[in-house]
Amino acid sequence: MSEAVEQVSAVLDRMGAPPALAPRLAAALGPGAAAELDANPWLLLRLPQVTVEQADFCARRHLGEGAGPGDPRRLSALTAHVLRMSARRGHTVVEEKRLATIVGQLGVPRPSDALEAALADESAVVLESMEDSDDDFDFEEGGVPEVPDSERYYALPDVGHAEQRLGDQLLRLMSGNEPIMDSATAGETVDEAADKGGFTVTEATRQALVTATLRPVTVLWHGPGDAGEVARALLCLAAIAADSQVGIAVAAPTAQAAAALDADLAAVAEDPPVRVLSLPELLSQAPVGAGLVVLQESMSVGAARAAELVSACGDDAHLVLLADPRQAPSATPGQVAVDVAASRAAHAGEVAAPGEPGPIAELALGVADGDVPDVAAPDREIVRVPAASAEEAAHRVVQLLTDSIPRALGVEPEHTQVIASREDGPAGARALNAACKERLNPGPGAHGGLDVGDRVLLVADGPGYGPGDTGYLRETGERTVVELPGGRRVEVAGPAALRPGWAVTVAAAHGGRWPAVVGVFPPEVPVSRPQVYTVLTRAVRHVSLVDATDGALAEGVRDNAGAQRTTRLARILREG
Repeated sequence: MSEAVEQVSAVLDRMGAPPALAPRLAAALGPGAAAELDANPWLLLRLPQVTVEQADFCARRHLGEGAGPGDPRRLSALTAHVLRMSARRGHTVVEEKRLATIVGQLGVPRPSDALEAALADESAVVLESMEDSDDDFDFEEGGVPEVPDSERYYALPDVGHAEQRLGDQLLRLMSGNEPIMDSATAGETVDEAADKGGFTVTEATRQALVTATLRPVTVLWHGPGDAGEVARALLCLAAIAADSQVGIAVAAPTAQAAAALDADLAAVAEDPPVRVLSLPELLSQAPVGAGLVVLQESMSVGAARAAELVSACGDDAHLVLLADPRQAPSATPGQVAVDVAASRAAHAGEVAAPGEPGPIAELALGVADGDVPDVAAPDREIVRVPAASAEEAAHRVVQLLTDSIPRALGVEPEHTQVIASREDGPAGARALNAACKERLNPGPGAHGGLDVGDRVLLVADGPGYGPGDTGYLRETGERTVVELPGGRRVEVAGPAALRPGWAVTVAAAHGGRWPAVVGVFPPEVPVSRPQVYTVLTRAVRHVSLVDATDGALAEGVRDNAGAQRTTRLARILREG
């Protein structure tokens, strides 16, 4: 235990809080955590598992009569607590009136005092946007349009500033960018690239590529069965970049998604002219010198990471966001691709493959329409495995990973990802990781619960890697080295940057793609349509769905289309 954690543990003990919270609280508060907590016990609310009632109890025990309900420290902490809970649900901002209402429901008589306290100690920032209006004003009749009222939003400082930075950087690209080619030349280049590569692209794809050549920021939508067409589109964009001598950079959110996209390119071209980088790998080379920058799986990228990417692009760069709009939005706050397209400040196109979708894509499209249809899978692309309990579901998962899938399909466990719909419980990611490790790499967990040879999930940023990357732990001790998909090795800060990765949650899996996926849905887990769709579209060749929900999976797909997020990006871009 580090000295900082020990100091926090001592403060927790004095206020009657479990010392076990110390490591997470020290990490959340950073340097000086013990002194900050000692001065403000309500900082316990920085941890999601701590309730307002528990924080109040600890504050009264620690501060005595000084822990009044109107204490500005308490009011600020409650406001920040609501904003953090909203950010965990993907919102970048909360509208002022709604925030005041929620804070009031926590027992604050004058919510405005709480909001002011949060602004005063910089636990929150306030941001303003003009109200949306579609009114058309008739200036010929001398009418003077009314200036729309501004709306006030509150945000955590890092979240609100990241979204504002993203908007500003996108506007920078949009404001002074020239076409890479004229439309006729771009169309001819696409045709020549297709002829040279021995493939064709649909007319929708051709028009989308021309749009990306002309416009500084473009969103290109695609569906679950369009991997081959996306690869062909990227080869055409590479030809455009080569002919215009602007250069191209193609990135995917994670190392495993980059490896899957590289495989898609290799299936179309014997020697692809472009190599896909993971987004952390690309950002470690910033600034990005390419004049054409493409981000695949962009639905999984939140506002903060997108801001890093756009900030790294040159003033004359063209940015292309490839996205499947049916997927769940990012695990972090924001809905970047959706907001960019909705702003109407950027342009959108469609990359659409010809022909009928394969079985996985057909099932995913059915889910997108609110159904879980029975789909013919002659090559065992889809297997649906019912289970009567969470314990049986966990047993089936390990059986599929270690026996059934390797035996029937020849896909070894290292190429199969288990995706759990929850973290805890008998069939949650935590329990499944323990079961998979016992079967595939038993050991004492001598390095923060991990051993060399363990499959790991990265949960921190570093040179060339980022949260969501999966790989294998190859070295520990003086160096902690992880081998990522494709064979690249990265040195991470230590075991604290890693979690077991045999099984990951849907949020952690978003942005990754694997040859095979085992998705598990235990009882009493809220199921949504985007959640199931995202699990299905993580699989390239095969998906096994272990369903112990007793019908709740189908009900969730039918009835729960997913919650809307509150963001400002589209407004920032419209206001220019």
